[in-house]
Amino acid sequence: MYSSDIFFQEMFVLYGMALLGFLIRKKGILNEHANDVLTQLILNITLPALILFSLDISFSYTIAKEFLWLVSMSAYILLLSILLAIWMSRRSILDGNQKSVYQGLIIFGNQGFIGYAVVYILLGEQGIIYLTIFNLCYLILIWTYGIYLFNKGTEVINWRKIFMNPGILFTLTGLLIFFLPVHLPDMLSRGLESVGKMTVPLSMMMIGLLIADVKRKDISIFVKNIYLWKASFIRLLLIPMLLLPFALLTIPYPLLVIAVLVSGMPAAPTISLYAQKYNADTSFSSLGVLFSTLLCMITIPFLYFVLTFIN
Repeated sequence: MYSSDIFFQEMFVLYGMALLGFLIRKKGILNEHANDVLTQLILNITLPALILFSLDISFSYTIAKEFLWLVSMSAYILLLSILLAIWMSRRSILDGNQKSVYQGLIIFGNQGFIGYAVVYILLGEQGIIYLTIFNLCYLILIWTYGIYLFNKGTEVINWRKIFMNPGILFTLTGLLIFFLPVHLPDMLSRGLESVGKMTVPLSMMMIGLLIADVKRKDISIFVKNIYLWKASFIRLLLIPMLLLPFALLTIPYPLLVIAVLVSGMPAAPTISLYAQKYNADTSFSSLGVLFSTLLCMITIPFLYFVLTFIN
């Protein structure tokens, strides 16, 4: 595990990748459709490859214990996030189309993009294994409860579509390989490693593209909208802090670091996709994702500093 100084250096490397994405978008090298292309590339190709490669390891009793710790923390924090989002939504004066977005911004973080990038620089392939396990509950929830938030149960959930999602499909395949005494052929494993490692730079460049699309008039909306501040504070700081009591237990420190940092990721871009698909407030959702993404450049290092202080 890195010291705080080295961690900040590594974070600057990630921010440099985001800056590159920002510049190539501003210079017109990539157009307005680049974000959608990168999202599909990461979700359907590079991230599944990284997950499958990382889970190609031998099963052990130690890993089984770590598996239980990670799933327990994930279920715990997601349940608290849902309850907190419901409570905050009821106290707000937002309209119906905005309340579903408000809850989504609080509950669902960008664990599949920035989360993997941050964890990879900390723990390498081992960190990806931990994060893949930690994300199991999250993946199921965002494709079920996430959809429910935006249609209030009027649409029957398509379970086949959920489990045919490349992220879940490759995760389940990787877990099967993980639990069985089999391994991928060396040539396939090296290919998956090469493709999978593109996830980190592509993810950070995508964040830069997202920020580059912020219009000047939206900046004033960021500052004036109290609900964007509230959702960002809860998502980036309060929710990950709710995991700190686990530090009192005999949990391995790297697992706690991953759980806290990943739980403090900015709002997931998927919320904007849901808002568009189910006729919610797309402007509110997009601004929420962008605002929390900008602020996470401050809050992620802060969370790591808190963790190193506790340790």
